[in-house]
Amino acid sequence: MRRRIRFGLFVALILLAARGFASAACVDPTQLLHSTVSIMRHFEDAERGAHPGVIGVRGTGWFLSPTMIVTAEHVSTAMTLLARDWKPIEVADGDTSQFIAARIRRLAGAEPEKLAIIELQSAFPHARTVSIRREPLAPEEQVMTIAYPAGRPRVVGGRFVRIGDDGKVAGMALLELYEGENRLIIDHGASGAPVLDCNGRVAAVVSNVFTQSIHWAYREIRISTAWGMPNVVSVPLHALDDFSQSN
Repeated sequence: MRRRIRFGLFVALILLAARGFASAACVDPTQLLHSTVSIMRHFEDAERGAHPGVIGVRGTGWFLSPTMIVTAEHVSTAMTLLARDWKPIEVADGDTSQFIAARIRRLAGAEPEKLAIIELQSAFPHARTVSIRREPLAPEEQVMTIAYPAGRPRVVGGRFVRIGDDGKVAGMALLELYEGENRLIIDHGASGAPVLDCNGRVAAVVSNVFTQSIHWAYREIRISTAWGMPNVVSVPLHALDDFSQSN
């Protein structure tokens, strides 16, 4: 058995749905519909040759404005988005799916992973922006995320545990997120999803997950961390401070 951080890209197909958040005192997740979308870059033929069997890269993003989407840096890197060139990406929100030319507006932050601000050449219809939380999360504070793991959208709740203090998680916000007994619910497809407080304000962005691997009968079995331990790594939103001040 070995313990490691999964830094692989979270990819998934998408449908829009919402599950109730655990606490009645928190914002109704249906009020946040159209704030989070699936984003996918479909590779061209030449690019598919370099990645056999891969047709594209998909992640999650949320609207900073109708023409700006925030996601995790590794999502935009895998999509090969650049600042100088416009490339079409598919933006999907429920039954609405549209190809829009996009490019990197800026990378923001100083943590092990940055945030990517993707600029759209035209506004996405019905896009809803969300408020940004400026103050840090408090230990044990309740949080949720709207993400697209395993090909289906989910509202997943949990708590903020602490800020990482060493290695690849230094400065990152460590969370414990789960749905029932499922601690791997935040997985492929969830990178870039907003981490929201009870007021529906974005406080961080999902980046990676902690997993353990057991090799059994010629296959690898992934399991999450123990209950009470963080299982999701996220980028604190103060990474956007410099960007906000310059715009």
